[in-house]
Amino acid sequence: MGFAVSDELLGTVVPIVVYWIYSGIYMCLGSFDKFRLHSKTDEEEKNLVSKRTVVVGVLFQQFLQAAAAILLFTITGGQTEASPPQPSSFVILARQFLTAMLVMDTWQYFLHRYFHENKFLYRHLHSRHHRLVVPYAFGALYNHPLEGLLLDTVGGALSFMLSGMSPRTSIFFFSFATIKTVDDHCGLMLPGNPLHLFFRNNSAYHDVHHQLYGSKYNFSQPFFIMWDKIMGTYMPYSLEKRAEGGLEARPTKEFKED
Repeated sequence: MGFAVSDELLGTVVPIVVYWIYSGIYMCLGSFDKFRLHSKTDEEEKNLVSKRTVVVGVLFQQFLQAAAAILLFTITGGQTEASPPQPSSFVILARQFLTAMLVMDTWQYFLHRYFHENKFLYRHLHSRHHRLVVPYAFGALYNHPLEGLLLDTVGGALSFMLSGMSPRTSIFFFSFATIKTVDDHCGLMLPGNPLHLFFRNNSAYHDVHHQLYGSKYNFSQPFFIMWDKIMGTYMPYSLEKRAEGGLEARPTKEFKED
């Protein structure tokens, strides 16, 4: 099938490997209590699902997503093989990355928000992800399998197609998106984190969404916060030290719910 097919398969497999490696790093860093957004006790007591169940759920979802992606690549393999080589200048790659990021953010914001606003979909699909009241790294993709296919697989396919990136470029893009998603759920605000320097959508921002007071806000993921700002679902917060140690993202005093 040629080089392109190998790149397509790598674009499916590599992000899965990256997910578990990067999650493992964050689980080790979780011992730095002063940078945690929740205590270890809260993580054990407030979450409604065991870590074993989360691991099994994520692995099952990744298996389904990989199977769907491989099936799609098999069906479209002939077209991909016949496509002309794509230019790879820095400007073109940057444009493709930015386009893919905007497409993914748009798809995930509106679908994610709808999963919350539709009571049936929330109860039967999205509530599974919110069993993690205290998010942690390897629970980032703990979703209902159908939600994972709609939110991540379809969103990823749209990002890939509409950005015009090559299968090889997609390996790096989807690996980066995976790293960003894990980081958003890691429950840590580590000093000097480069992702926090470039993106306001970070672990504290998403932690607000996982709390009861913020479940109707901060839907944006995984890169920018523009849709929350535009659509009026942005909840401003301040990062404060807890008396018992660690950090906490609290709604600002200026915030008033309608």
